[in-house]
Amino acid sequence: MKSEVKKIDSAKREISVEVTGDIVKKKFEEIFQKIGKEAKVPGFRAGHVPSDILEKNFSSQAHEQVLRELVPQVYNQAVDKEGLNVVELPTITDVTLKRDSLFFKATVEVSPEIKLGAYKGIKVKHKKITVTPEEVQRSLDSLKESRKLEAIDNTFARSIGYPDVAALEQAIQRQILTSKDNQQRQKIENDLIEAITKDVNFKVPQSLVRRQLDDLLRQAKVDLALRGMPREQIDGQDTSLTEKLTPQAEKQVRVYLVLSEIAKMEKIATGDHMPQHVMEFLLKEADWEELL
Repeated sequence: MKSEVKKIDSAKREISVEVTGDIVKKKFEEIFQKIGKEAKVPGFRAGHVPSDILEKNFSSQAHEQVLRELVPQVYNQAVDKEGLNVVELPTITDVTLKRDSLFFKATVEVSPEIKLGAYKGIKVKHKKITVTPEEVQRSLDSLKESRKLEAIDNTFARSIGYPDVAALEQAIQRQILTSKDNQQRQKIENDLIEAITKDVNFKVPQSLVRRQLDDLLRQAKVDLALRGMPREQIDGQDTSLTEKLTPQAEKQVRVYLVLSEIAKMEKIATGDHMPQHVMEFLLKEADWEELL
């Protein structure tokens, strides 16, 4: 097998592939044997049709089947040989199949070349989280207004699972503390991502953007349905949702590819949890600064 890769742009490659000799010949023989076992030709029993009759009557069928089986096989071998990190199914063109040779071109999108900036020792700012009595009181007032109560007392506290008002206040304090902690951790992660991606420039493969956009559109439509929007009205939102969500999809793919490159550099296991593992690594390597 001969293969040659032509760079179209930072995310696209054109692979020219040629196979000659026994590989193609044997594939034709294999296909004609399969056809011969089931072929129905007047005057002959199935499995006993002479090869020249099979050639005459089933040449076109054999040709199509050889292409269907051989092209994917050879294409995968070429991708492995050239060490390409393909992110989407190929577009196959210029196919020429003869009894002893096969030639085709495959245009593919590949994971782009990413030149990382500094990603270790990034400054992370955090502060000690506290909850004031005023914040607890605001939550109690909001709870009181939502229930049209005259006052928060022990009877009400027990009705929602707390022995008294003091226990209810402690629970609200913990909830506010947890909420603030989650918000701070989310901000730290967002700041880290911004820091490692802001100066990294590469063309994002559009096939990955389209795939991510499809997921975002599905989720957005589910959210609209849960809010009670009618189906026909949801279907009419496609254009506006696509326009709104495309930048988000592109950013998410960009972040994922940068995290993937860090995972490769640091030999962090890939898979469904790769982004989480890379983020844990970045947080561990960060330069933490406590704000007063």
